[in-house]
Amino acid sequence: MSIKAILWDFGGVITASPFESFARFESAQGLPRDFIRTINSSNPDTNAWAKFESSQITLEQFDQLFLQESTLAGHPLPGTEIIKLLSGDVRPRMIEVLKRCKQDYQISCLTNNVRAGSGPGMSRSLESAAEVASAMALFDHVLQSSKEGMRKPQPEFYLLACERMKVEAHEVVYLDDLGINLKPARQLGMTTIKVLSENQAIEDLSAVLGVDF
Repeated sequence: MSIKAILWDFGGVITASPFESFARFESAQGLPRDFIRTINSSNPDTNAWAKFESSQITLEQFDQLFLQESTLAGHPLPGTEIIKLLSGDVRPRMIEVLKRCKQDYQISCLTNNVRAGSGPGMSRSLESAAEVASAMALFDHVLQSSKEGMRKPQPEFYLLACERMKVEAHEVVYLDDLGINLKPARQLGMTTIKVLSENQAIEDLSAVLGVDF
């Protein structure tokens, strides 16, 4: 196996998962567990979240559409409340791995995100945005759904990344925390790693590349 490039998801891989913020919010608000994720996974190609990530609607439209969807699900929740939960802390050890990989491989980012807040499409404090910007600067290419008009798990998004990196899919390792996003990458021929934790992801990448991080 000849690996030439490593493709990374951002939220949940380079940063802590926003799902952790969702869970804390749901607990504090007395909402059912995984309420937000359930709404976002219902009608996944046409729901408010899908449209916002591919820049088909504005923040104001997302706010109202998500409110409609959550109301139908039994708990009215404006979309802007969700945007506030999206930022996660950058994982320092993952940044060191990025720097090490950059010495021998192309490294690129493939992320579903939204045009909201500061930083690369997520709601963030200025301090957090600076950390994210520093991480983003390490990548050779950054492909954002909010800018490209397509999103994971559309196969075309992964193929666009390969085109930008000038590699074939079988020459790529892809890391993501969502199985639904890993499936098309694997079908295209990429080596995939499901990120369950920072340490586990680094260990799995080390095994795939034969590099001791």
